[in-house]
Amino acid sequence: MTSLPEISGSCPERFAAVKDAFAANFVDAPDGLNEQGARFSAVIEGEVVLDIWAGRADAAGAVPMDERTLVPVFSTGKAVMAILMASAVERGKLAYDETVAALWPAFGANGKDRVTVAQLLSHQAGLPGFSEPVDPAIWFDRQAVLDRLAAQAPMWPLGTGSGYHPVTVGYLANEVFRLADGRTMGRALAEDFARPFGLDLWIGLPEAEHGRVAALRKPSKATDLGTIDAVKKAAFFDKGSAPGGRGSAEWRSIEIPSANLHGTARDLARILGVIANDGVLEGARVLSPTVVAEATRERVAGQDKVLPFVMSWAAGFTRNAGLNIFGPNPEAVGHCGWGGSCAFADPARRLSAAYAMTRQSPYLIGDPRAQRLIEALYAAL
Repeated sequence: MTSLPEISGSCPERFAAVKDAFAANFVDAPDGLNEQGARFSAVIEGEVVLDIWAGRADAAGAVPMDERTLVPVFSTGKAVMAILMASAVERGKLAYDETVAALWPAFGANGKDRVTVAQLLSHQAGLPGFSEPVDPAIWFDRQAVLDRLAAQAPMWPLGTGSGYHPVTVGYLANEVFRLADGRTMGRALAEDFARPFGLDLWIGLPEAEHGRVAALRKPSKATDLGTIDAVKKAAFFDKGSAPGGRGSAEWRSIEIPSANLHGTARDLARILGVIANDGVLEGARVLSPTVVAEATRERVAGQDKVLPFVMSWAAGFTRNAGLNIFGPNPEAVGHCGWGGSCAFADPARRLSAAYAMTRQSPYLIGDPRAQRLIEALYAAL
């Protein structure tokens, strides 16, 4: 029988059941997805109330997870991307209802001139991938990606629903942010959030930090997206639908706000606190309540054209309404990442939480290991 892991970190008695659920994920996880290494953290009203980790950070099982272990959380980083966009709106650099083409005229080609910033962030722009197969190395040439997407025709008419943009939305949003702000999202994250608040979160990881990154065990089977059509192929299945052809060091180093944020569960939970607390991040006013409301309100809802779910999208956030993956509050928002990670904010409870792990599952949203932890967390509140 597999022995229970040694759990490190901080867990008050009131959250003992969460710690038990965390331990159970290592020895008796749903679907047999026993953890290799994981961390789960929760923040209430700006205070870290729970932060636990266990397991190993390397493939050989010789290096323990510790407080400084960084985990690539893939699309969970889109929640941070959404906060960065909201911060630009807060500072008057851009508006959700302005068109992307107003900032970036080339984007208006092929009928995309009416796409707004909010529609782009809520996966309505019709650019979930490239309409023609490409060499996966293109993703390492930011300008080539932007030029191709700007010229491309949308894969469905604007106003006819959402289709999840797994990687492209990060390049597109980063360019909008850069044109409005003058900095890339990676630089803004470092200057406006990571350094001032001591957050170990990175979009574009310096080589000096690569030694802290945990090794991932990829899913044993592919995600079930239902019937595969041209839109889903472009998003997930074409050869060039995701970065490839270069080493992991180069992938970690480039900025892909939609796909390659590296960080800790603790600091993901902390930064999501800005949404949980009406724009206040650990005592500092970062966003106005008005901008928080605009960032988190529903922009489109219905059957997604890429994901096999009925989705409610905000301006970059997944809304909990209808999914019930971020606790019981339908107004909670967050994001999940490839393999099972997630981070969310629940304003009703002034609560934010995050889960990061090294053994990946086929679940794009609602990994059962995370669900077990979130359910135990709410039961303890």
